[in-house]
Amino acid sequence: MAKINVITLPSFLRRTMKAYTLKAHIRQQGCDLHRIGRSRHWQLKANFEQLQAIIAFIEQSDEPSWLWLTALLKSQYRHLSQNELLKIASMLAEVTVSALMAKTDCTIAQARQIIDKLEGLE
Repeated sequence: MAKINVITLPSFLRRTMKAYTLKAHIRQQGCDLHRIGRSRHWQLKANFEQLQAIIAFIEQSDEPSWLWLTALLKSQYRHLSQNELLKIASMLAEVTVSALMAKTDCTIAQARQIIDKLEGLE
């Protein structure tokens, strides 16, 4: 079973233009997006693949007010398991230590271990 990440989105509607479009796409991915009580903060529950799809959608769109969400979601990469890092590395066209570190914000040691696994050295 995929690990579910719970991410708080502070002032989601105030920071995001065209929020209805973004919310609709997030919900299309099967994520749970809801407001926390009566506050202005929202909560997103999504697995790794769903986070990847949301980030890809935001990066392909031309809405600059959504970029803060991409940065916030990418910060969740620090908590990725070896298997999840391996999935990301296998999706990259050119796998290098620096490319993997830039994509996932992992450490240099983690990137080297993943590349060794992909090349069959480990």
